[in-house]
Amino acid sequence: MDGVEAGVVPNVAAIAADRNGVIYEGAVGYREVGGQDPVSTATHFRIMSMTKMVATTAALQLLERGKLDVTAPVAQYCPEFAGVQVLEGFDGDTPRLRPPASQATVHQLLTHTSGLGYWFFNAELVRWHEATGIPNVVAGLNSTFTAPLLTDPGVRYNYGINVDWLGRVIEAITGQTLDVVIKENVTGPLGMNETTFIPSDAQHANTTPVHVKGEDGTWISAGEILNQKPEWMAGGHGLYSTPRDYIKFQRALLRGGELDGERILAPETVDMAFTNQIGDLEFPPELPTCDPAATADFNAGPGWKWGYGLLLNTEDFPGMRRAGSGSWAGLCNTHFWIDRESGLCASIYSNTLPFATPDAFGLYMGFEQALYASR
Repeated sequence: MDGVEAGVVPNVAAIAADRNGVIYEGAVGYREVGGQDPVSTATHFRIMSMTKMVATTAALQLLERGKLDVTAPVAQYCPEFAGVQVLEGFDGDTPRLRPPASQATVHQLLTHTSGLGYWFFNAELVRWHEATGIPNVVAGLNSTFTAPLLTDPGVRYNYGINVDWLGRVIEAITGQTLDVVIKENVTGPLGMNETTFIPSDAQHANTTPVHVKGEDGTWISAGEILNQKPEWMAGGHGLYSTPRDYIKFQRALLRGGELDGERILAPETVDMAFTNQIGDLEFPPELPTCDPAATADFNAGPGWKWGYGLLLNTEDFPGMRRAGSGSWAGLCNTHFWIDRESGLCASIYSNTLPFATPDAFGLYMGFEQALYASR
């Protein structure tokens, strides 16, 4: 409540669970600033990059079934990927490209080590979008997939549109669109009936708009930012969900891949997701913003690794999550974590821009600290 009253966020909803069920849920504020419809854990939010772990789960299911080889080149499943080149710089306003030293693998898509990036953390990619006139991935256009690599594959962790390409791999293997694959194999079995790429009219009416700060520093609605008729389903950011829905997915991972008798992954596959998959590479301790309207600087500090779809902390956070917990977030300020050692999972939601402002992060950390202190 203090965070909403202080203007840190316009509204907030949070939920927590253990292996047996939900142990906390709460919400403060209204769905839209100035409105009278209270936000709740049944409100729909754009979960943006929290979509990535859902799409990753669909890929890991194909791995379990012997239909996906993560060591194979991406181009084995999506031949068009063979034409993706490395951006070396610019000759005037013309991008200078070269072939990559090696072909990226599906494993590198899963671990953000393929060389693909996002504009908001890379100035060269911002310039590429400007020079070519091709909009960034949020626009939902197929031209997204012409975006270049920023490094050769395997050189470093580079957060980017990897899981959007992974969605195309999934579609190539299954012959179905990504939304159908996820509905039939992940959200459907878990009873996540409010989680969707394209909200119904009723669901959209229950969705909080994206809020931004106006010139006077107060929150105003920016409305909808996602294409409601996209040319493809975005495995990297496309889902809408509710806290009550997404906690079912978190609990399934907390319980080793099963919830209420429905198994979505084998325990050993879940273990892989929570295991360092980038070797000696590091998750960047500092990610300066290249688009302040989209995100603030993201400074995680040292000691992080990446599993499959999850950011992994390598040390305990005193009074908070234990080492080996898996977490991630969404650009519009939704965050989740799964702490298998403590047997807890939780998530906190607002829909605001920019991402990861210090005040908002303080609110989220306060929720985590309070949750662990209550145990």
